[in-house]
Order: sequence, then structure tokens, then C-alpha cells
Amino acid sequence: MKYAIIDIETTGLSPKNEKITEIAVFLHNGHQVVDFFSTLVNPEKKIPYRIVQLTGINNQMVQDAPKFYEIAKKIIEITCDNVIVGHNARFDYGFLRQEFLSLGYDFRRETIDTVKWARQLIPGQPSYSLGKLCIRLGIENKARHRATGDAEATVKLFELLKSLEPASAKNKNGRTNNSFNHSLTENLPHATGVYYFYNRSGELIYVGKSVDIHSRVMSHLNNNKDKRAVDMKNNLAEIDYTLTGSELVALLLESAEIKKRQPLYNRAQRRTYFNYGLYSFTDDNGYTNLRLNKIIDEVQPIYTYGSIREGQEHLYRLCKEFGLCQKLTGLYNTQDACFHYQIHQCNGACIGKEVSDDYNQRVKQAIENYHFDEQNFLIFGKGRNEEEKSIVKVENGKYIGFGFIPIALLNTKAYELEEFVQQQKDNKEVRRIIITAIKQGKAKKATPFREAGFSTT
Repeated sequence: MKYAIIDIETTGLSPKNEKITEIAVFLHNGHQVVDFFSTLVNPEKKIPYRIVQLTGINNQMVQDAPKFYEIAKKIIEITCDNVIVGHNARFDYGFLRQEFLSLGYDFRRETIDTVKWARQLIPGQPSYSLGKLCIRLGIENKARHRATGDAEATVKLFELLKSLEPASAKNKNGRTNNSFNHSLTENLPHATGVYYFYNRSGELIYVGKSVDIHSRVMSHLNNNKDKRAVDMKNNLAEIDYTLTGSELVALLLESAEIKKRQPLYNRAQRRTYFNYGLYSFTDDNGYTNLRLNKIIDEVQPIYTYGSIREGQEHLYRLCKEFGLCQKLTGLYNTQDACFHYQIHQCNGACIGKEVSDDYNQRVKQAIENYHFDEQNFLIFGKGRNEEEKSIVKVENGKYIGFGFIPIALLNTKAYELEEFVQQQKDNKEVRRIIITAIKQGKAKKATPFREAGFSTT
């Protein structure tokens, strides 16, 4: 078996939004390196200052470097019939896949992750990051956070792990047996975060969140009754996770990952957490009606809810804020005028008194927005360790994103928070998650902030 041991540097963490700035590939025949390719890459966008600080790669260095499409053919040729090896391989492979997808090419290779392999063969390490693992194993890295330096260190780690792997643990293809994947649960933390299931091709097949990742993953592996669960378990080859500390951040990250990456088994089980939906229809008189119903697989709901009570409370808020009719929202069952009309809070759509176009415009406004009580606020929560706090940021009534900030920097001004907040997409689902968390007390505090700064008290 042949291997392409790869490392890349990028402008950020998201394959969808960021670009490759450097790539290094060592071809390995299982015994030694037989070929090598490395180049800077023009990302066709500015490299953020914090990335420049980390990698040393700046805009001037990549200005005359080839763009990815100019090296794409070389990458395809050099990795053909090779298994891609990387430390946290899904990161490098994910960026390569996205770069090729942007060119209209479906780049697919088998992958081996040396993080997973090291956890199996060298258990109990305090950290499995490439830098710390190499220090503990005595592997020299002459150029940390540069593609060639990290790829060369990964080559040495790969060769060490290959020498440690017992012959009985390999199958005829040189790949480890499937029991290896289940042993990874021994290193999963009893902590809050998001977990990822991958199949043997390195494709993401499921994303979940839990306040106890280890216990939740074990419940998946011990589920032998549900056909979908058994099928997913049979396809499972790798498990990874991201700690969040905050349950709210875990919910937001899970939602973002599922929407962005659409894992197979999340699509199959997309109704698990939200059993009720809000639907609309136009009645014979031309009025837009809203109704709560159990999720209908064939119809996309406007909003989703965990319970009918949650949906009713949302509808009551919409009626109050936008002057909607209780009868036309299904909250007041009557053949005549609704209760709100009787107390002058409904304009009479229920009895045909209000023009349907006027009423329908307000319904449209209501269902297009999921409003926060405050337009600008931060939610501080538990961090991934005792030295930091998690942040969720809402600005001008829109969800901006989440991040983590050292406790020592809690007095940072609002405009400086951008360094710590990962930009995320605003949508109705994440607004519902945030509002529900605040209401249920899962978000510690919504702290209004001013343009110049904010208060943590």
C-alpha cells in the first residue's frame, strides 16, 4: 500500500469559507519516502493577521505563488492510488475536497488519521496535538505550523506508529480492524461538546452533541434494536469530537455542522429533536393561516419545536407582536370572532373585517423573523477549561457567532471581540436555540453591550 502524507496551511478553519495557503505531500511506500511535493498557494484572499502570526505566511509571500487550480492536476496525480495520511486528516482532506469541489471535481481518497492511530497505539497521552506529541516522542519538527515541517514530522510519526502496530491488528490490506474504532471510546471525554462519526472513506456520516460525549457515544454503540442505529454503527470507522464547555455552544455548533455538511444519518434522523412544526396555508377567503402540527416528512416546516407547548408559546408571542389573529393561528377555536378581536387586539381578520393583503403582510413579517428581546448582547458561558469563557454574540438582532475568550480578557472592547468570535450563519433555527436556552436558564446571562465596550457584570 502507498501513502500520501499531507499537511496544509490555510487562511482559517472552515473549508467552505477559507482557502489553502501552503501544501506539502510526502509519498511513502510503507517503508520510506519516495517522492515529495511542496508549494505555497495563492489563496486569492487576504490572510488574517492571527494566521500570519501562527504560520509566518503573509500576503506578500503568496502573491506570486500558484493558485490552487494551477496545482490541482499535480495533487490528483501525486495522490492517485494512495491513502492520504494526516494528523487530524479530516481537516486537510476537508480542505482538499472543498478546493476541488469549487473546481467542479469530486476528489475522493481513503484516509488514515495519525491522531486516531496514536490514541490506539500510545494511549494515555496528555495531548495528541502534533506539536506536543512530537515533543514527548522525541520527533524533531524544524518548521512548526509550516506545511513541510508538519508533514515531515507526520511522516516520522507515521513510521513510528507503523512499527508499533502488532501484525495481529492488521488485515490483509494493512488497515486496522474495525474493533480499533470502538476502542476510541476509551479516550472520549465525559464533557460537553460535539462528536463526529466517519466511515472508512473518511466521510462524515453523523454529528451529535452531548453534555457527556463518552456516555452518548456509548449509547450509540450499544444500540442494537434500531435498524438505522445498527446500520450507522456498522459503517462507523472513526470518532472525533470538539469540546465546547457550554451546552448552548454545542447546540449551535451541531446545528451549523449539520446544515453545512449534511451527514447521511442526520438527514435520516432530522426529526429526532424537533417533533412539531409550524405550517401555513391560505384559506378560501385569501387569509394566510398558521397551524402547529406534528412534523410532516413531505413538507418543510417554517419553524420546528421540541414540544407543542414550545410552539404554542411562540405563536402567542407572534400574535402579540404582529397583531395576528388567534383564530387564524389555531390558538382560539371558534366559528366567530377570536378573543383578541373582542379586546381590540385583533383587526378582525377572523370575521373578514380586515383586508386579507394587509393581514397577510403581517404574517409574512412574523414568520420571516425570530426576534430577540435585545438587539445587541453577549452570552457568557462555561469554557472548555477553567481559564476561558464561551461567548455567543448577537448584534443588531442577528446571530453573529460564538467563540472562547480568556477570562483575563473579559474587559475586551466589543469591536475587539471579532478575534475570538467565529463567524456563523444567522437563521431561524439558531435564533430559536438561543432564545430557548435563555428562557430555560441554560444561558447564564444575556449582557447588553455598547459599541465601545461591554460590561461583564
